[in-house]
Amino acid sequence: MRESVQRRKNKLRIKRKRRVRGKITGTSQRPRVSVFKSNRHFYAQAIDDSKGHTMAYSDGAKMGLKANKEDVKKVAEDMANKLKAIGIETIVFDRNGYLYHGVVASFADALRENGIKF
Repeated sequence: MRESVQRRKNKLRIKRKRRVRGKITGTSQRPRVSVFKSNRHFYAQAIDDSKGHTMAYSDGAKMGLKANKEDVKKVAEDMANKLKAIGIETIVFDRNGYLYHGVVASFADALRENGIKF
């Protein structure tokens, strides 16, 4: 992919990210679950924006998983277990500028299947 095309795609993602982040915030009772995907791995973290710290995270790279739909479901299961361990059952989902399809949608659906509401 040409560098100029990739630069434009990144700018559009950042633009979507800022637009969404202006509308949602996380609290200690209802944290914001932000996702990040690279070409190889998938990451998620639950953030309390009022205090500015991460409450829980799940790292697909440390688990040895790739960024595909099947492995992302395992990351979501791990994230759901960590959220339940700290007493969180309701979240705000932050797709971080990514379009809601593919691995991002698979992650969200797997969180819902594991009992997390949003």
